[in-house]
Parts: sequence; structure tokens; C-alpha cells
Amino acid sequence: MNAFLEVWRSGGAELVQLGTERITVGRSDGNTIVLSDDSQVSRVHAVVEQLAGSWSVRDVNSRNGTFLNGSRVSGEARLSAGDELRIGRTRIVLRADRTADDPGMTEAQAAPPTLTPRERDVLIALFTPLTGSEMFSEPASTRQIAQALWVSEAAVKQHLLRLYDKFGVTGEGERRRTRLANEALRRGAITLAEVRAAAAAKAD
Repeated sequence: MNAFLEVWRSGGAELVQLGTERITVGRSDGNTIVLSDDSQVSRVHAVVEQLAGSWSVRDVNSRNGTFLNGSRVSGEARLSAGDELRIGRTRIVLRADRTADDPGMTEAQAAPPTLTPRERDVLIALFTPLTGSEMFSEPASTRQIAQALWVSEAAVKQHLLRLYDKFGVTGEGERRRTRLANEALRRGAITLAEVRAAAAAKAD
């Protein structure tokens, strides 16, 4: 399952890839996700781990509780794609492939759409702000993508319009690029490893 956590901090969203290892969240340095600047968070606050093919969250007897989509978690709770956790003042969103029993998800929506080589380039260029620490604050602007790919801004806008359509990203405004980036990762159209490899190749 292609999955990651979107950890929203004051500086933007940090993307934490989920694998076979459990993820701990808390104030102490030994946690996978360290929230040391949040006094509402316990030293070891919550655990996110894979259970029977899906993800779950467990509150570790924290002082102020762990909240899933606004409701306090009692014991362990299953997570679905798009679920939002609140731990102290921090918002954490699960981005993952939806499983067969998630409502409203068809096979066509779960699979990544067919992309042209240039559309893949545009998607990867969206993550230009991604650094070695995997801090994803905001996707690249149209101008930044154009400069990275040596094409016009008009051409980038046309590619983005087609990508919005392919990934079902609706609405207006700058947040569309963020939603497009999230959908591309969630549906496996690109991976963080590809983004890092492209950034490393550009730096050489």
C-alpha cells in the first residue's frame, strides 16, 4: 500500500512515508514524528501502525488525547485515506491508496491515470520545494515549474489543466496544486523516491 502521513506544522507539510515499521508521535526526540514545541503533546503520545492490511492509530495514555476526525480515540481506531488526526495543535492527514471496502472509491479512481512523459515531469517539478528533510511546504509555482522544465508558463498551465482533469481535482485557486500533488502521491503516479532522485540528478 502506497501511504504517507502529511504532518502540518507552522512551516508547511512534512511528508512521512509509511512502511512496515510503526510510527510513534510525541514530544521526546526518540519518536518518529517529534512535536517538541507543542506543550499539549505527551512524551510518547500516539502510535500509527499497520494492522491486517490497513493502518490504525492508538493513543498511548496521552494527557490530552488523540482525535480522529474530531472524535477522541479510545484505545485503537482504524484509519482510512483522508482521515485527519489531531495531536495537540498538530494536524496529521493519512494519504493512502483506498482499500476495497472504502466507500465511494471505484477501481478507476484508485489506479493512477495514464500520463505523458511531460505530464510526469510537471508532477515531479511540483515538488521542487522538497528538501533533504522531506519538508514539503508548498508545491512549486507555475513560474518555477516553467523554469525547471525550460518551457513557457502557458505550456505549464495547459499541462496542469489536463492533470487536474485526470486526477479529478476540481475547484479554483492556488490550493489545487497542493491537492494535485497529494493525489499523485496517494495514487502512486509518482513517489517521493522519484522526486528525490530527480532533485539529486539536477544538483549533479
